[in-house]
Order: sequence, then C-alpha cells, then structure tokens
Amino acid sequence: MRFLIILCALWFAGCSDTGDAPAPEQQELQQLLAQVWQYRLEQDPLLASYSGSALGADRLPDLSPQALAAHRTKLTDYYEQFNLLAESAELQSEDRINLRLMQYAIKNEIDELRFNAQMMPLTSEYGFHAGIAHLPSMTTMDSVQEVEDYLARLAEIPRYFQQNIDWMRKGIATGRTVPKAVLTGYETTISAFIVDDPVESDFYQPLKTLDLDLPVEQLTALKLRARQLVKTAVMPAYRDYLTFFMQEYQPATRDTLAVSALENGDQYYANRIGYYTTTNMGAGEIHQLGLQEMARIRSEMGEVMRDANFSGSLAEFIEFLRTDPQFYAKTPEQLLHYAAWLAKKADAALPAFFNTLPRRTYGVEPVPANIAPKYTTGRYVGPSGDDRPGYYWVNTHALDKRPLYVLEALTLHEAVPGHHLQNALALEMEQVPEFRRHLYLSAFGEGWGLYSEWLGQEMGFYQDPYTRFGRLSYEAWRACRLVVDTGIHAMGWSRDQAIEYMEVNTALSKHNIRTEVDRYISWPAQALSYKIGELTIKRLRKEAELTLGERFDIRTFHDALLANGAVTLQQLEQQVAAYISLQGAQ
Repeated sequence: MRFLIILCALWFAGCSDTGDAPAPEQQELQQLLAQVWQYRLEQDPLLASYSGSALGADRLPDLSPQALAAHRTKLTDYYEQFNLLAESAELQSEDRINLRLMQYAIKNEIDELRFNAQMMPLTSEYGFHAGIAHLPSMTTMDSVQEVEDYLARLAEIPRYFQQNIDWMRKGIATGRTVPKAVLTGYETTISAFIVDDPVESDFYQPLKTLDLDLPVEQLTALKLRARQLVKTAVMPAYRDYLTFFMQEYQPATRDTLAVSALENGDQYYANRIGYYTTTNMGAGEIHQLGLQEMARIRSEMGEVMRDANFSGSLAEFIEFLRTDPQFYAKTPEQLLHYAAWLAKKADAALPAFFNTLPRRTYGVEPVPANIAPKYTTGRYVGPSGDDRPGYYWVNTHALDKRPLYVLEALTLHEAVPGHHLQNALALEMEQVPEFRRHLYLSAFGEGWGLYSEWLGQEMGFYQDPYTRFGRLSYEAWRACRLVVDTGIHAMGWSRDQAIEYMEVNTALSKHNIRTEVDRYISWPAQALSYKIGELTIKRLRKEAELTLGERFDIRTFHDALLANGAVTLQQLEQQVAAYISLQGAQ
C-alpha cells in the first residue's frame, strides 16, 4: 500500500498532504464531478442499482424521445463546462485525469445518441429484454420499501419495452437495424423468459425467499401482488416483444453486414474504434496489426503441435482438438467443477504476483439457460456497488462445443487475475470520485484480461501441449478479431469469409466461431479492444523490465497497473512511466 501512495504522489503531482485548501477551480471541478455522477444515477436508475445506490429504485429509465433529447442537451452542457475548467492552470494532475475520464464517458453517451444507437438496442447475443432480467439479482429485499420499489419496477416493464420497440420501429423506417444474418434463432432469447405460471418466472424468484418480520397476511399480500404483476405486466410485455420481433422487426432487418453501410456509418465505425481502443488508430492499421499477430501466433502453434507429437498438419491438429471426445466435459457439473478448481488454483497463485488483493469474493455459475444458446463461452459479471460478489459465468450449453483445453485461459481472463481482480480493486479505490469506481474502459479492461491469460504461463498453468495450444488459440481468437472486425466493417468482408478465417486460424469450435462472428457484426469495434490493450500492457512491462533490471518487481508493477482503475491507454503509459521513475529512484 505504501508503494501505491508514493506512486500516486509521483504520478499525480498534486497529491500533497500539506493540508492546503484546494484552489477554487479544484473545488469547482470536484463539485461538478459529483453533480454529473448524481445526475447520471437519477437519469439511469439501473446504473444506480448496479452502483449500489437506492436512487430511482422504483423506476426504470425513460427512453422517450423527449427524455433522450433532454439528456443529450444536459450532457453537452456538462461537457462544455469541463472544457472550460480544463483551461485552468490551477488544476493538478489528478484533477485532469478525473476530468478527462468523465469527459470520455460523457462524450461516448453523446456520440451514441448522435448516431442513434438507441435504434438498435440489441446485439446478436443480448438485448434490453435480457438486461432487464437482471433486476431480481440486482435487488435486495430487506425491507417493505425495497419490496414495494421492486414491484413498482415490474409495473414499469411494459412502458420500458414499448419505448425500446418504438425506437426499433424508427430504426426500421430509417434503415438502422441489426443485420438479418445475425438474428437466426434470436427469438429463443425472448421466449425463454415467457412462462405461464408466474411463480416460475425469474422475476418472481426473490419473492420465494422473502424473509421479512411481517404478519403472514402482509407477506402473502406482497407475494400475491408480485404474481399478479408478473402475470399482467411482465409476461405480456415479453409476449408483445416476441410478436413484434418475429412478425415486424426480423423480416425488416437489413441484408448488409457492415456498420459502414448505414448512413454516416464510416464515421460511426471510426468513432467506435476510438472509443473502444482509446487510441487514434485507423481500421487499416488495426487490420495489418492483426495479420502480423496471426503470423507470429501460427508459428508458435506449430511448435506446440510438434511438442504434442502430432504428425499431421496444423489444420488436422485443430480438427482433432475440435472433435476428439477426450477434450470435452460429459456433464454441465463436470465443466463447472473444473472451472471452479482452476479458479481456486489461480487464487492460490495471486500473492506471488500482486501485493494488493481485493476483499470481495466471486462465485462460479453457469450462464443462465435462457440466454446461453446465443451467448459467448464465458463472462465475468462484476460486483455491484454494495456488498454483493462478482460471478464468473461458464456457458454449459452445447457441451460438445466447450473444449476443456481453453478453460484455463478463460478462467484466468474472466476470474483472477483478470476481470474479478481488476473490477473488485477498482470498487475498493479510495480518494477518487465515485464515478471512477464504476468506470469501465474496454481497452484497459479487456487488455488486462488477455494479459492475464498470457501471465498464466508464469503462474503454473498450461502444463501440457493441449492447454498451451488452447491459450494460443484464445490469443489467435483475439488477433483474428483485429482482422475480422475491420474486415467486415471497413473492407467488405462477408460473414462466410469471416467464419472461414477464424476456422483456419483458431481451435475454437465452429459453434463458437459463428457466435463470435455474429457478435462482431452486431457490436462494431468492441472486439478490437482486447489485443490493442494487451499489446500495450506487454510493451509497458517490457519497458519496465529493461529499464529497471534487477529492481523490477512483478508485484509492484501489477499494483501500479491496477492502482487507479480504468484509464485510457495513454494514461496507463503515464502511470507506468511514474512507476519506472519511482522504482529507479529507490
């Protein structure tokens, strides 16, 4: 901890303990940061709940055209206020970091509204209907008021769904839809939430275990109201959305794939690249970087294949890995137990690589069955702002498509030292504005996750050729993203072309590859963040090792990377420069 305090003092030149009162501009910035965060929590009650705030606990977001127009105006005004403050010479380094990060978040929201992203509130694997289904797990029911708030939210679901549908209809009218090619079978992610008996609904589950010190009659009445709301509000909303999707939306979706095919699509793609990578890189530059990375990784794959004493070609080795039953779990429980064992193995290795560890724990759970068929292999669901844990989700759908040889890399990425460690530490940061604890920047976050997979080599993982190949396959997967995402959205690639490229260059199952390609099509540029971030972190580590020599300490280096939560890659470079300067002076 002493190291982190010193690092803060060095990187943030204004972190003095002289007791001097902040300058007027610093006070104004602190007040504005708090004001904007308070506004965001009030404007987005779901964000508030996720952040552990009770603000708007009885509401869902208002997505009406009037509300979103007012929101954009408000954000633009805040952005301009920050611009004025940025000109002040009184601001210290840490002030400017806070200012720029808040501006980064605000600008993204403004840009999404400017490009009418609200007209496409779904991707190939997710959507607002699945997001709202997190309400039960986001809600605590330790008082009558919390139960009443939850019931009020259930009553709001029809309005919330209808506003999303209204925007999707405007998307149809203006040609801004999700591509038709990625929506095959998507209706099952909606119908999975529909039940005839409200007691079986996900939305009723918290009421089953309701344990309040109330008269039996009052408890019974609360549960009855919940069942009625699920039956008369929630289920009709899902049924109406399913009808709209199948009869109106899906038939009208566009036949093109690239986001660049939309009006102002080239600008939007460039904007998304900038947001997700936090760099000024262009699509062509990223595409070439992906090709270079793939050439390097394929060479390493060949070496591992020879270590496995496999006599065929690389393509034949990949087919062997995809099809041999020895590499696949027989039951969901077997897959989950193996993932949990790997997670505990990683937990045990952490003290050798990190001085600072989070207090929050995490669990291992299957991806919910109602979204699993179209969902990715695994994902981390972060802890909320209160005391609830995070979860490492493992997809147990289609077990013959979930190879065990990649599970080490997946676990290191999603659990520890990847996303759980990173996010839990951010939530425990002190002396930073509240918004910083909940900020997520994909280049830093996913770059760290991919670096964590690579770090597993030093942590005692990948002890056989198959798991080593699994790690390389996962790295190739992320390198492929640089090629495929830019190929689709900037270079006219077809879906089949993207699938073929990934089949040739990774050992992912064909089911996973199709799921992933559809994700890249419907979520432009997000997939670029992984490799861009990882390469930056590895470069910074190499610079630190070369500069510091024997004074390099892997634990303090990792602490320095994670000390300030999510930052842009440029800010991360400044952070590491401060670390090198500090360590070199000792």
